[in-house]
Amino acid sequence: MKLPVDIPVAVGRPFIALARAVATGILQIVQEGWGYALASREIAPSHGEVEITERLRDGMRKAANSREMTMKLVVLPGTESRSRPDIAKPDGRTDIPLLLIEVFLCYGDHDPHAVIECKKVAGSRKDLCRAYVVDGINRFRSGKYSRNHSTGFMIGYLLAGDANSAVSGINRYLKSRSRVDESLDRSNLVVETWAWQSVHSRSGRSPIELHHVFLAFATAERE
Repeated sequence: MKLPVDIPVAVGRPFIALARAVATGILQIVQEGWGYALASREIAPSHGEVEITERLRDGMRKAANSREMTMKLVVLPGTESRSRPDIAKPDGRTDIPLLLIEVFLCYGDHDPHAVIECKKVAGSRKDLCRAYVVDGINRFRSGKYSRNHSTGFMIGYLLAGDANSAVSGINRYLKSRSRVDESLDRSNLVVETWAWQSVHSRSGRSPIELHHVFLAFATAERE
């Protein structure tokens, strides 16, 4: 893991730049965790985002415990968060925060070392594609989430269609806002149809790279 602490992006915090192997491991744990969640038969597209995310979190913990990783991580509960240390009142709530043991031991940093934001999505639903950007991507872009991180993660729960359809809908929305340069593209970490990535500029800070995982239900609708 690369931790360039000489770049004071957020005062009082080390700047966390995940190594490719660690980011890849997180993506794989998400996908494996989803398999555990589906096997539990306790989730469906009709359930709320919070309920689905709780089942996924349980699955990710099983996946993390069963996987041999150089970097050990802890899948934390969703929690209120502060984008900056000087803010007294939490201004966000992270869906799935991750704590990386090596980072904690080196820096004693109790804040999440990686953040995963979760949203329902379907390529045919303009409202959901908009929400994926406005209430998801934009929170990383503004620094509300992962202000002192170089990497962030998003999960799209597919209510209908596949990952390609969802990405097309999200990219259409970005294009309509003259943000074509932020379009999602195939992942450079995982060669799978469910893995995508995007890069977003941040005012006064280095860009953030987002890794997107699109997860399908066994009972998802066709588009």
